[in-house]
Amino acid sequence: MSEEILINITPMESRVAIVENGVLQEVHVERTQKRGIVGNIYKGKVVRVLPGMQAAFVDIGLSRAAFIHAAEIATSNGQPAESISGLVHEGQSLIVQVTKDPIGSKGARLTTDLSIPSRYLVYMPHSEHVGVSLKIDSEAERERLKQLMQQTLEEQQLADEGGFIIRTAAEGVGADEILADILYLHRLWQQVEQQIKTCSTPHLIYEDLSLALRTLRDLVNERTEKIRIDSRETLQKAELFVAELMPEIREQLEHYPGERPIFDLYGIEDELQKALERKVPLKSGGYLVVDPTEAMTTIDVNTGAFVGHRNLEETIFKTNLEAALAIARQLRLRNLGGIIIIDFIDMADEEHQRQVLRTLERQLERDHAKSNIIGITELGLVQMTRKRTRESLSQILCEPCSTCQGRGLLRTAETICYEIFREILREARAFQAEGYMVLASQSVIDRLLDEESGNVADLETFIERPIKFQVETMYSQEQYDVVLL
Repeated sequence: MSEEILINITPMESRVAIVENGVLQEVHVERTQKRGIVGNIYKGKVVRVLPGMQAAFVDIGLSRAAFIHAAEIATSNGQPAESISGLVHEGQSLIVQVTKDPIGSKGARLTTDLSIPSRYLVYMPHSEHVGVSLKIDSEAERERLKQLMQQTLEEQQLADEGGFIIRTAAEGVGADEILADILYLHRLWQQVEQQIKTCSTPHLIYEDLSLALRTLRDLVNERTEKIRIDSRETLQKAELFVAELMPEIREQLEHYPGERPIFDLYGIEDELQKALERKVPLKSGGYLVVDPTEAMTTIDVNTGAFVGHRNLEETIFKTNLEAALAIARQLRLRNLGGIIIIDFIDMADEEHQRQVLRTLERQLERDHAKSNIIGITELGLVQMTRKRTRESLSQILCEPCSTCQGRGLLRTAETICYEIFREILREARAFQAEGYMVLASQSVIDRLLDEESGNVADLETFIERPIKFQVETMYSQEQYDVVLL
């Protein structure tokens, strides 16, 4: 399977698209004024301790205080503390790292367990453990990497200066690459330590790489054939970064100088628009309906126009198989995280159920975010989780509708008319007026003058006052005012 990484840079934002066999699979967007802060290290100040929640709020210099749970605060003896009050107090300085960006109304999530990633390793300055990524399946390879790591650390006399996790990308690499990463991370940590000693509170001590360089570090793999960048300046930064940390991918880097925007060339702008829609069509004629909510994301599978050629069970099985492929892609493309509930079309055959689940699992193996399929509930729903660290695509690109306030529904013109009648009755009982002027949208005024004209006449008779109407073109269907004349 071939993979291309496209990097589009403008002064306002950076965007990365991962294209597999010509099909867009993943998009990352970073706005210059709203850069993600996951991985950043801050010198913060504890502003509030919450014993009931075993947590604390920490000021790290953002508009909202960040949140840290007691379990995320390292103790000097390595043992868990009995209470948050025994770990921190108000006014205390704390060196913390962001594990989750602020999302919606929630502040950033923090830990004191610091880690700094490079190409093949993650350095943990406050640990002595050497671990290997669980995604490296071969026991022999895991053991080889562990021994190589221990040997390199001892040769450099760095065995007692922090722990490491060997990343998935390290599979098959030799001693030289491991050594280069160790030295790079130690240089970086020395700079961080110097900052910790001298800076005030709150203060940003270490900032993770820009999106373009993070992409090179974290998303390039053996399937990546090309990395096309449409900015010469970013290409130069990438070349310097690659020369120091990952020289083996130098040949994949390529400047895209074309007049036509790089995302247009690959049809990515169209795919981005589709990724914001609720309905996802399947080639067979079936479709998915994707509904993200505060608590979870639900995905419903429907056969739609697909009737199959043999029998109903076969039709359902084929639709569900196609849906499993599409769902895995949509989770990556939309960057949906947290709890996900999938309502596949009910399958009577257990072997069909197993194959659909296996297809979904296989497709998610290429996903960079960790996911876990729990299984099928008694109601036939598939439960799964996908790790959420950054905002979803729709949270980055969209905002709740100002008309419906994110409900996705509008009260009907009929409902608004009856609300207006009740409001006029309230006003008539409370105030003496010569008459009433109703200001509302075109659709509501049209209904008041047509279908509801009999009710308006009855109301005028009852309150013994005239009612006038005026269209306000800027009003939404739910907006209205009743003015005393």
